[in-house]
Amino acid sequence: MGSIHEQAMQYVYKQVLQRLLEHLSQAQKASLQLLIQRLIVAAGGVERMKGLRLMFVLDASLSSAQALACLRAAQLSIAARSPATFHLCIATAWQAGMSATALANIESTFSKLFMHDDPRIDLLVLDAGELLPYDNRRAPSSEQQQAERQEWLLCGHLSSDGPLLVNFASHGYLHLADLALQALRCKGGVDAIISAESLADRKRYLAWSRRSLRNAGMLGVRPIHSCAVSLLERMSALRARYWSLLQGRELAAPGLPDADADCRPALRFIAIDDLVSDRDSPQGGRLSRFLGFRFDEQVFPCERVGNANPVLLAHLQGLQAEFVNDTHYRDGVECYLQQTRQLMQRQAVPQSLQTRLFNHWQPGGLEQRRSEANDFALQAYGLSEAQLVCQLFSPFVEQGLRLEAFLRRCHPGMLVALPYLRKALGGQPAPEPVVQWLVDISGLPLVMLQQLYGREPLADWLLSRLRVRGADLRHLQIDTANGIRFRGDQVGSP
Repeated sequence: MGSIHEQAMQYVYKQVLQRLLEHLSQAQKASLQLLIQRLIVAAGGVERMKGLRLMFVLDASLSSAQALACLRAAQLSIAARSPATFHLCIATAWQAGMSATALANIESTFSKLFMHDDPRIDLLVLDAGELLPYDNRRAPSSEQQQAERQEWLLCGHLSSDGPLLVNFASHGYLHLADLALQALRCKGGVDAIISAESLADRKRYLAWSRRSLRNAGMLGVRPIHSCAVSLLERMSALRARYWSLLQGRELAAPGLPDADADCRPALRFIAIDDLVSDRDSPQGGRLSRFLGFRFDEQVFPCERVGNANPVLLAHLQGLQAEFVNDTHYRDGVECYLQQTRQLMQRQAVPQSLQTRLFNHWQPGGLEQRRSEANDFALQAYGLSEAQLVCQLFSPFVEQGLRLEAFLRRCHPGMLVALPYLRKALGGQPAPEPVVQWLVDISGLPLVMLQQLYGREPLADWLLSRLRVRGADLRHLQIDTANGIRFRGDQVGSP
């Protein structure tokens, strides 16, 4: 029975490979043998392929899915010619803040490539700090949702100049680093990391990482560019420190690097961007249709950032304009779209896709987009529009400096309770209905509100600097006259 099952599976794998090869572009087909040869060299010969364990981080982007498809083609091609092939560990970005379409794209990619039941494949996700097998039927845990919710709110309350500081670009990359580090250690570890990022993107990420670690005093003896493990370990530690500071807790200063750890052999890093990219059809083509990859207006401008959902960021910009700047919701959304245009033009996104995205935000459909954003905030984080507006005012920090202005603009009926609100925030006894109103309107527990009451906005360097990077890690510059943030061209801005 076992032999019959194995033969049946081999037939299935051949069918998957045949269909996959039919949908690769001419450039990808031509590069497939070069990709196979590069992996054989990394293994030390085809006879050692069975023992080679590779890791690939899959984010929500189409380029990442296409690269994984090429890796799968190489894996199945080697298996068709040799007794064994390499093992592939896939660390998957998977968070409550990702759109339903992004999650569906990940599942469709795995299904089309027939990865769920292949013993040569490990599909892993990080949920509330725990590495788990990927299962599309399981939603992110309540602990994961609560952590993302609190981070979203704390970032907003600690911002001092508008919603684009509530930008999870840096957080998304720190999350991916933490995910990759834990996946590296799973089931005996891996021999090499596979990267399909372009050379320019890799340089930008390294420059940002080095600067962030240096200013946090967390650079070690070994240069981070010399070993992927050193980079991931330090970025994971940086994420832990960032989260602690965000919660108002002091994390112990990082210790001196472990001398023995810095003497470990460097983990191999295999770049394959030159062999898997489809430059003739970067955002479409036969392969994307085969994978069932759907264009997602919600995530496209920053598809690699994890939970930085653009539709929600645009919504926050609109709410900022309407409630804080006292203009119009559409003005704030247009500011966000202006930034998106700059990013898409820099990425040379085809005009047809740009048109499709911006048509989604036509003035006549803004109310529908607003409703979609509110539905998403409620589903992903359990947040209402009133709670989103509350964080934009940052009414609790600096001893409630903007609390009265917030009440006058949004909740004039609570002005009579202002003295009791301040008592509750200051840790003094206050009526229970007042305490409950604070919790309901903010979405945060009272103890966190009391901590915010005694804090300054973005007082810590690490918190402020990690939050001024756009989806492509370029520096965000602020137009103080209009309260608008624009993405600058300085890749290495401090």
